[in-house]
Amino acid sequence: MALTQIDHVGENDQMADCIDNCFEAAQACEWCADECAGEGEGMAKCLRLCRDVADLTTMHARFMARNSNYSPQLAEACAGACEECAEECEQHDEEHCQVCADVLRECAESCREMVSA
Repeated sequence: MALTQIDHVGENDQMADCIDNCFEAAQACEWCADECAGEGEGMAKCLRLCRDVADLTTMHARFMARNSNYSPQLAEACAGACEECAEECEQHDEEHCQVCADVLRECAESCREMVSA
């Protein structure tokens, strides 16, 4: 089923975009964490943050899809975690970290928009 077929999502472009951004952030974070795991101890913080954000963004997307009353709180938590992780990723020159940071910035913005909606 396409997201647009879910009534509360299909009527809300902002929510559909946020769900997409959350799943994209989860994918970027899983990739980044996996790459960081092979790069030694200096990447431990990045790896941990990426794993946290992957779980949090996936959960937030699921809560939005089910129109949960807890979605605004998760959007706020998600935005903060994405921003913190993006700051960490930006400190590393590796391509996966730079790509991840860009995706996370977009996701944080999308989640912030959900909070203010």
